[in-house]
Amino acid sequence: MQKIRKCIIAAAGYGTRFLPATKAMPKEMLPIVDKPVLQYLVEEAVAAGITDIVIVTGRGKHSIEDHFDTSFELEYTLVEKKKHDLLASVEGIPNLARIAYVRQPIPRGDGDAILRARPFIGDEPCLVLFGDDLIKGEKGGASQLIEAFSRKQTPIIALEKVSDERVSSYGIIESSSSEHGIHLVDKFLEKPKATETSSRLGVIGKYIITPEVFDYIERSGGEASRDGELRLADAFAAMVSDRDIYGLELEGARYDTGDKFGFLKATIDYALDREDLGPKLREFMKTRV
Repeated sequence: MQKIRKCIIAAAGYGTRFLPATKAMPKEMLPIVDKPVLQYLVEEAVAAGITDIVIVTGRGKHSIEDHFDTSFELEYTLVEKKKHDLLASVEGIPNLARIAYVRQPIPRGDGDAILRARPFIGDEPCLVLFGDDLIKGEKGGASQLIEAFSRKQTPIIALEKVSDERVSSYGIIESSSSEHGIHLVDKFLEKPKATETSSRLGVIGKYIITPEVFDYIERSGGEASRDGELRLADAFAAMVSDRDIYGLELEGARYDTGDKFGFLKATIDYALDREDLGPKLREFMKTRV
């Protein structure tokens, strides 16, 4: 029985959908109310038992490292001003997990970003999170995936049901064997038209991968992609014929924070759940809607 203790967080993208805000700020650092999306992901991983995280970054993303580091000057100022509640919100961040960083120098796809983290992972299965997807519910997405892996001991892909209109925006898995939200993957389709498949099981940015996935990414060599990028989807598509891969429908509300509307929905829903903001926000929304 292999235990998952390491996680890769891919956070190297440009975030072009949020320009001009992301010209100087990483999209992963955009706040949902007052906490960056990336911190939510780190906390999700830690809650699932992860102890070691490698974050794959790109040029201009130094603020990610600064956020998860100690800020002596800030903490000293908060102590001096007796703002203990704010101090508590920041002083524990550097101790969430052991975090390392590796840079993707050229944006060559999500598969290339994951390969950059391979030396830190070694010969272990690991959790992979992309910097856009949040799951809000009784149990985090990472915990659900790790529980499924403990039963199957093979790669697990996070899924959600998508509408006909959204099929062409997602990787889609086809399955002829399903049980309690776990689907044996028969075929992995990258952004098919709705008329090309009857499946509506869309892939979202959370996975458990095993060490051989790195080999499949390397062997793909970008040949399956017209733009020469390495993609995790290509590796999964090739693996399906060689070994069992499962997809897991995650429970809870899913937010695509890399999309403007998804980001707004997440901000509103997380704010509504807060005692300090929820009541005031509800009253304000009544005046606007």
